[in-house]
Parts: sequence; structure tokens; C-alpha cells
Amino acid sequence: MTTKKIPMRQCLGCREMFPKRELIRVVRSPEGEIALDFKGKAPGRGAYLCKNPACLKKARKSRAIARAFACEVPEAVYDALEAQMEAQNGQ
Repeated sequence: MTTKKIPMRQCLGCREMFPKRELIRVVRSPEGEIALDFKGKAPGRGAYLCKNPACLKKARKSRAIARAFACEVPEAVYDALEAQMEAQNGQ
């Protein structure tokens, strides 16, 4: 019996590799809208973050999300991402 390969992705904040299911996907939709994708199914370009809010802060400071998407990310988007992440961790 063959074992199923687990897809690995790198966190933008801590730069460590994790299984894809353990990370939160940040997606830039084809319309240019940036949001968190907890299911991992939204269309668009994706980048991944740990579920740790500290990783979002590191990514925000180093502008890693802006580099990953090759576009400017407004501060309001970071604030919304932080609020969504804290709400998801609180559940």
C-alpha cells in the first residue's frame, strides 16, 4: 500500500514548512481583493500563514504578503486579517 503525500507549504511569517492543512491561506482574488481563506478553496493566488497571530505581525512588518502578491496591501486589510485570525483562533 502506498502512503499519500502530504503537501507542505511555507509560512510567510516564521518561514517554516508545515502541512498545508495546518496553515491559513491568504488569497488575492482575480478582482484584487485580499482575504483569509480558511477552507483553502477560494480562487486566486494564495500565500500561507501559521495560525499564530505573531506570524501575521512578522509578515506585516517584513511586507511579506505584499511581496508574495506583487501589490501594495493597505493597512486596513492587515487589520481585518488580524481580526479574522483572532476570531478564528477564539472558536
